[in-house]
Amino acid sequence: MHIAVAGNIGAGKTTLTKLLAKHYGWTPNFEDVDYNPYLNDFYEDMQRWSFNLQIYFLNSRFNQILEIRKSDKTIIQDRTIYEDAYIFAPNLHSMGLMSSRDFDNYFSLFKLMTSVVQAPDLLIYLRASVPTLVRQIQQRGRKYESSIRIDYLTRLNERYEAWASEYDSGKLLIIDVDNIDFANRPEDLSTVIDKIDAEIHGLF
Repeated sequence: MHIAVAGNIGAGKTTLTKLLAKHYGWTPNFEDVDYNPYLNDFYEDMQRWSFNLQIYFLNSRFNQILEIRKSDKTIIQDRTIYEDAYIFAPNLHSMGLMSSRDFDNYFSLFKLMTSVVQAPDLLIYLRASVPTLVRQIQQRGRKYESSIRIDYLTRLNERYEAWASEYDSGKLLIIDVDNIDFANRPEDLSTVIDKIDAEIHGLF
């Protein structure tokens, strides 16, 4: 089974992925942030490095999906291939940080890749307001994230909502994280797990 966790920067994807992997005994699959050769350059000069970064993510995520589907384990994935293509890349394009030529090239590659892989059996979308995102980004203190702007997070949130409202590739569970703290409150984590149990039992 393939479970995936989606959400904006700072929504709590990695934290929830770790907690659910521990609870269910699933194998976690994390986003390759620390070893991404383009990320620091991208935050220094988005226009120059946007296409390179998105191609790197697309390639990385495609390979992850191929490995997940070959596995006989239940794997929970931190972030999906869809978020790059429907949220981050088009946002960069609309902001003038990726040319139309590069975006069209990127998106045609995405469509080809997703035509040969399956969607997750369950997609968990962590919905968070911008103040929640900012607070959690500040708490984790990654240097390259210190320059992320409020309007950038706001644009991403709008795209996440539009994407989630039209997502029809499989089961979707939306968790509103503004009013819960699954990282520090066991009862909040239990609430999330109850919702996931209900969705998973519907898969069989």
